[in-house]
Amino acid sequence: MFMCITDMSKNSFLRGPRTNYGEVLEHTYDLAILPWGAFEPHNYHLPYLTDCYLSYEVACDCADYVYNKGVTCMVLPPIWLGSQNLGQWNKPFCVHTRSETQKAILTDVVSSLHGQGFRKLVVLNGHGGNTFKPYVRDLGMMFPDFHIVVVDWWSIVPRKNYFDEDPDEHAGEQETSAMLHYHPELVVMNRAGNGTVSPSQIGAIDQKIGWMPRNWDEVSEDTGIGNPKKSTAEKGERYVEAVIKKISELLIELKEAP
Repeated sequence: MFMCITDMSKNSFLRGPRTNYGEVLEHTYDLAILPWGAFEPHNYHLPYLTDCYLSYEVACDCADYVYNKGVTCMVLPPIWLGSQNLGQWNKPFCVHTRSETQKAILTDVVSSLHGQGFRKLVVLNGHGGNTFKPYVRDLGMMFPDFHIVVVDWWSIVPRKNYFDEDPDEHAGEQETSAMLHYHPELVVMNRAGNGTVSPSQIGAIDQKIGWMPRNWDEVSEDTGIGNPKKSTAEKGERYVEAVIKKISELLIELKEAP
């Protein structure tokens, strides 16, 4: 599936899904990037794999950007197994992945890379329900010489200078614009719902005094949180360009880290 979602003119040896062993042997890699998303509804107009498409494409663009600055990255195939709330995992074909499963997958990836001599991994996360900090801490005890950095790509550049709608958490203007930039053929704008957000039953949760998983059936009719109607490919391109520059700073510094 992911063989066909990238621009073939870019550096193929940076992109795991279409890279062959012959190409790999021609390069020395500084670090690996692991895109991680989910498989879930994204309003009525975006594909279930939106989080995977976006985290993978951002990862590939970052790898291309830093390659010209002396950093060689391998972008691994995206993991689509994400953690879901009540009101999401009851939707048809939405897959909820238990924390034990996610930890096992990350452990297997790190174990494999470590055994091959690699010591640096960036998990490029595209799904708000994923939380990797406890797994990274545990893996730090198992592999104290292995660096793992987690990046939530959508959160490192403030949205306010790029998008109009607020709130905008899920399948709204931000994600839709990014998808229009990368994969307009997968966006069906005439199907998009308004992404209207309803208050939860506990107001203190909405005020972020405390946290609990929101029941998606209570807060959103179309599974979106945020109105996508003002989305454009131009907004998406401008935003992801800023994100790529930020992440690239990290990749360049990570290469030099002992």
